[in-house]
Amino acid sequence: MPENIKVIIVDDHPLVKEGVEAVIRLEPDLELAAAAGRVKEALQLIHSQLPDVALVDLRLQEEHGLELVKKGRDINSHTRYLILTSYATEEEIRRAMEEKVEGYILKEALPEELTSAIRRVARGKNYFDPAVVQYALEYRHKNKAEGLGELTSRELEVLKSLARGLSNRDIAEKLVISEHTVKKHIGQILEKLQLRDRTQAALYAVSKGLGE
Repeated sequence: MPENIKVIIVDDHPLVKEGVEAVIRLEPDLELAAAAGRVKEALQLIHSQLPDVALVDLRLQEEHGLELVKKGRDINSHTRYLILTSYATEEEIRRAMEEKVEGYILKEALPEELTSAIRRVARGKNYFDPAVVQYALEYRHKNKAEGLGELTSRELEVLKSLARGLSNRDIAEKLVISEHTVKKHIGQILEKLQLRDRTQAALYAVSKGLGE
């Protein structure tokens, strides 16, 4: 984790923006770089401020926060995105998963939940509100009936490690295998469970009570 985590807020609701700003300012390791209310302004901030984490509302007047995520990645690949919203439809959650956002938290979360999510995302891990985890489980059940019983014991260990947010290197060290072997196991897990990527696998694992 960087010594100071640089954060920008992208939200067009003044009260929400001010509240989040106040929470961040209370944390010595979090640095509030700037705030924006529109996609164009936020993209300029991503370019100039190079934030570690961008807190992004899904609904920005006539714009959508996920458009910012898509365009922002082309500007600065270092910035990680934490969606901060009051509610979301299944379609929006699906789109967020497709954009591979690093986190998803509801505005009703407690201040300590928000700051914990920011730190987790800055560390290179993911944070998803339990409602998103539940959706991931339901989405998976709609597409495939089989479950964990298809996995080998080693694949199950790898899946548990994904749920804990471990990197391929961490998993390799933990299981005393090569990173190449870890990648092969992850590929088998995705194929057997018909999941798109390691983020979906981690969400599915958490929904099953594995890992954190």
